[in-house]
Amino acid sequence: MVKKQFHRHFPTKGIPLYWILFAYLVVGYFYPFIGFVALICMLGPVLTSIWKGRYWCGNVCPRGNMYDRLLSRYSPHRPIPSFVRTFGFRLFAVFFILTVFGVQFYLGWGDWNAMGKVFWNIILLTTIVGIVLSFVYAPRTWCSFCPMGTISSWVAPRRIPFSKSYKSIHVSSDCQMKCKSCARVCPMQLTPYDCRGQELGYLNPDCIKCGKCVMACPTKIMSMRMER
Repeated sequence: MVKKQFHRHFPTKGIPLYWILFAYLVVGYFYPFIGFVALICMLGPVLTSIWKGRYWCGNVCPRGNMYDRLLSRYSPHRPIPSFVRTFGFRLFAVFFILTVFGVQFYLGWGDWNAMGKVFWNIILLTTIVGIVLSFVYAPRTWCSFCPMGTISSWVAPRRIPFSKSYKSIHVSSDCQMKCKSCARVCPMQLTPYDCRGQELGYLNPDCIKCGKCVMACPTKIMSMRMER
C-alpha cells in the first residue's frame, strides 16, 4: 500500500475557470469550428512562460483549475510516478501528441469544421486521461507531462528572470525544513523549501505559481514576490 504524503485538499481561491472547459466541450461537440479556441490554451502557456514561467498553468488554465478546485477533493493524492517527469518520457509525450494532431489536421485540411474537430478531440481525450490519472495518483499528474506544460517548462527562466514581472517563491533562511508543509500542499509535488535563503527564490521550471505553499506555511516565512 502506497503511503499518502500529500494533503487531500487545500482551498483554492479565485474564479472557477473550469466552466470554460465544460462549455468548450459541450459547444464544440455541436459546432466543431469552436475547436480552434483551444489554440489559446495551447499557445498561451508557452508564450507567457518566457517571462512568467508556468504561471498560466497554475492561474489561467481551465483544466488545471478543474484539477485544483474539483478533483483534488476526491483524488487519493498518491505520489506522481517519477518516470513521467523524466526528459525522455516528456519528450515522447510532446512528439506523440503533436504527431497525432498533425496527421489528423492534415487529413482534415481545407474543411474548417474537420480541422476544428481535431482540436476538440485532442482536448477531450487529454482531459479524460487527466481525470483518470487524478483518481489513480494526484490531480496534477497530467500536468507533470502535459505537452504544452513541458514546452513551457523548457522555455521558462531557470536562472536570472527575463522580466520584472517574473514571480518566484522565496523562503527565509530561517526555514528548518521540519514541517515540509509547502511540499505537502504543492499540486505539482515539488519541494519549495529547497530554495531557502536563496536570493532568486524557487526557479524550478515546473512551479506553477499557485501560491499554495505560501498560504500553507505555518511560520509565514515564505512569500511570492516579483524578482528585481
